[in-house]
Amino acid sequence: MMNVRPEVPGDVLTSQFLRPNKITQTMLAETTGWTRKHVNQLCRGKVAITPESALVLGRVLSTKPEFWLKLQRDADLWEAMQSELGRGRLRNMQPLVGAA
Repeated sequence: MMNVRPEVPGDVLTSQFLRPNKITQTMLAETTGWTRKHVNQLCRGKVAITPESALVLGRVLSTKPEFWLKLQRDADLWEAMQSELGRGRLRNMQPLVGAA
């Protein structure tokens, strides 16, 4: 189980791509065809990276789509493990097949 919250896609997008390359959210929106609001929500972690948005980011930022999807997957899994519902339900479950 991950004890430290993994980097979320919006933080990586902002800190490793936009700021260092002096790309504004408006510039990214214009290049991708997304609204500035959508870009802002991505940067703030309010919307998730989808396979489609991973393809777009991969193209405009010269990265692999899998990079963005892995960031999103890791963040989603961490959030699920932290939730009370997730912890409570998992604690009472027994494996049906060998230990995972």
